[in-house]
Amino acid sequence: MTVPPTRRQDPDRDPGLQPERTRLAWRRTTLSGTVVALLAVRTVLHGGASAAGILVCALCCVLWLGFLGVAHRRIRALAAAASPAAFAPRHAAAAVLCTVALAVCGAALVL
Repeated sequence: MTVPPTRRQDPDRDPGLQPERTRLAWRRTTLSGTVVALLAVRTVLHGGASAAGILVCALCCVLWLGFLGVAHRRIRALAAAASPAAFAPRHAAAAVLCTVALAVCGAALVL
């Protein structure tokens, strides 16, 4: 039986950089979702308030709040520990679902 090689730690590597980059990525993605939600609200307010438009806008806002909750939880976990735990698959799935659904809702409002 072959033992897999172990990873050698590079003494020059700063272990704090990866969590910081990940926190920044979560913040950028949250900002992008915020822009989509605000543009959805703007589109509905300036384009006429149809029932379907209001429903899609409300869905955009709910999806944005869901993603914001997941992102906030992950950012706090990254900031709390030097070596944060792995991201739970259900939280990752929720983040992906919210992001994709928010993009689809935003596209539906534009078209």
